[in-house]
Amino acid sequence: MIKSIFCGPLKLIALGAEAALYRTCFEDLDALVKVRLPKPYRDPTLDKMLRSRRTELEGKILAELRLKGLKVPALYYVNLENALLIMEFIEGLTLRDLVFMKGGQVTKYFKYWGVFTALMHETGIVHGDLTTSNVIVKDEEIYVVDFGLAKYSNKVEDRATDIHLMIRAVESTHYTVKEALLKAFSEGYKEVLGEQTFKELLEKVKEIRMRGRYVEERRMRKNI
Repeated sequence: MIKSIFCGPLKLIALGAEAALYRTCFEDLDALVKVRLPKPYRDPTLDKMLRSRRTELEGKILAELRLKGLKVPALYYVNLENALLIMEFIEGLTLRDLVFMKGGQVTKYFKYWGVFTALMHETGIVHGDLTTSNVIVKDEEIYVVDFGLAKYSNKVEDRATDIHLMIRAVESTHYTVKEALLKAFSEGYKEVLGEQTFKELLEKVKEIRMRGRYVEERRMRKNI
């Protein structure tokens, strides 16, 4: 990593299979550094190309959403050679933690999230990992983060996959208040793209769920 460009120490805050995240200072700004990690099982040349392309795509998506007025981290610096992004560090609580703290009292943030998701989809972008851990609440507003799996797409299947991931995350993590939270999200989404569009997405979500159950049942039969 190019340590000379930072004005403070690099503090590792998360290490995943795809990337390492550091908190630091960049040009006197509180910053988050994301570095995509090499995959030792891939050909080095191919691996470098893939990590560079994903970094470039994530940077473009962040910049485009920011230009559209959506609350995402500001992009400060991109280095494709090192598969590195430097962006604004958003100081706040994740929506996941807020639900654990306040339960169904956070429905307004889910409505904001629904509006954000619909505007993002309208722009032709899908997130790819739409969970409450990737929504940060700061100053009564929501910021959506971690666009590492995001891509450009207007396909109903891809939009529905975003919704499916969101529903699954809420059901598995916030089961006791899921109905109120999901209702608030749907209200926000429908405000932007309409009830019919959301209804069509939910039909596709059902289809995705059925495919998942079918695969799981086949897997279970093989293990019997």
